[in-house]
Amino acid sequence: MSGHSKWSTIKRKKEKIDAKRGRIFTRLIKEITVAAREGGGDPDANPRLRTAIATAKADNMPQNNIERAIKKGTGELPGIRYDEAHFEAYGPGGVAILIETLTDNKNRTTAEIRHILTKYGGSMGETGSVVWIFHQKGLVHIEKGDIDEDRLLEVSLDGGAEDVSLQGDLYEITTDPSKVESVKESLKKEKFKILKAEVTKTPQSTVPIKDKKSADKILSIMEALEELEDVQNVYANFDIPDEVLEKIS
Repeated sequence: MSGHSKWSTIKRKKEKIDAKRGRIFTRLIKEITVAAREGGGDPDANPRLRTAIATAKADNMPQNNIERAIKKGTGELPGIRYDEAHFEAYGPGGVAILIETLTDNKNRTTAEIRHILTKYGGSMGETGSVVWIFHQKGLVHIEKGDIDEDRLLEVSLDGGAEDVSLQGDLYEITTDPSKVESVKESLKKEKFKILKAEVTKTPQSTVPIKDKKSADKILSIMEALEELEDVQNVYANFDIPDEVLEKIS
């Protein structure tokens, strides 16, 4: 496992869902609001909004929260204006990090990100130095359990998936971003338990992290960045072998 897949798995093991739900909802509300502002409040005519709503529903956000966020974006309700900004950075060992934010104060966000990077041995990158490494992909996670792997592969491919791989205790299904919903529907019809479906970014290449010290630093950077209020998503191209990961408490 590497990059986004590795970090997603680590987060899932480390975080307690109830403690994180408020932060998750805040990020989803921001994304829905900005999507509605940029492309209108009709999800049928706004793919970004449609994806944001689907993600929010997958995380069990109440419908009234979703509707309020849309109305804030369209101006029907008052709300804070958030602007999009992304930051490119490097972690220990030359790991590429892409940070996506929605913020009402870019100077504050920049200072907070720079502080975290400096604290854990990272640095800001030049514009264009990192973003090219990451490609947008759809990901669907299925609980491993006692399921027929051949049937899962067949159903996923029929729905438009590109690949199915076993990542620890879950299956990760990779799709074109436009195929996430069709893959989800195919899986739901066959009663497969979907843990999460999202449009994300995955790295074209990875950087191996072979020692515990460097692994600790890069994971600390990732976790600290995720904690920032203005940060929506953090992507990286590290690859930590399981034998190193097992040494990290």
